[in-house]
Amino acid sequence: MPTLVLHSRDNQFCRAGHGRYLADRIAGARYVELDGADHVPWAGDADFAGEIEEFLTGTRQLAPSARLLATVLLTDIVDSTEQATALGDRAWTNRLALHDRTVDRQLARFGGHLVKRTGDGVLATFDGPARAVQGATAIRDAIRQLGFDIRAGLHTGEIELRGDDIGGMAVNIAARVSALARPGEVLVSRTVTDLVTGSELRFNDRGEHVLKGVPGTWQLFAAER
Repeated sequence: MPTLVLHSRDNQFCRAGHGRYLADRIAGARYVELDGADHVPWAGDADFAGEIEEFLTGTRQLAPSARLLATVLLTDIVDSTEQATALGDRAWTNRLALHDRTVDRQLARFGGHLVKRTGDGVLATFDGPARAVQGATAIRDAIRQLGFDIRAGLHTGEIELRGDDIGGMAVNIAARVSALARPGEVLVSRTVTDLVTGSELRFNDRGEHVLKGVPGTWQLFAAER
């Protein structure tokens, strides 16, 4: 009878030698040591069910990936500290509330997902780079009607899902691109412009830049108004 013997490698209650003893004495048995020290196999992080599934069916389903492709948008209000000082706490709080409602409307309009607010800006994602550029420019234009400017940065790449937050190099690159944007400018990486080739979107070349903590040089472009 085909037999699978599983044992936690660092199990101190019932040591792995016992599992190997069983497997050695059952003809044709398959022996697998799992990472961890738990005696109850489903108490740890080892893929207990996956080993059984592969043994019974010959294949194993891939675990859901915590990474996905997205276009990342980062914005911030230009000279926010100076404006907060000039306006005072109450007026600045009211202005931020207007900013947040305006951003939320444009994200909903262009299919963006708000990840989090960053105090004087937002971190958001889009499932398409063209919608991301359109959404970012719409946010920029709508915020300008409130009497102040934002700067925005966009990059498309794989992000890591971290609960309600996101991380990964794509987020870092978008942050660096945003930091280089001029007041009222939507700045994007070359990756974004390549992906929207054939669309009606137009960009102005802003040259090559070194992004802090990111290898190589990056060609950046400003979305036309």
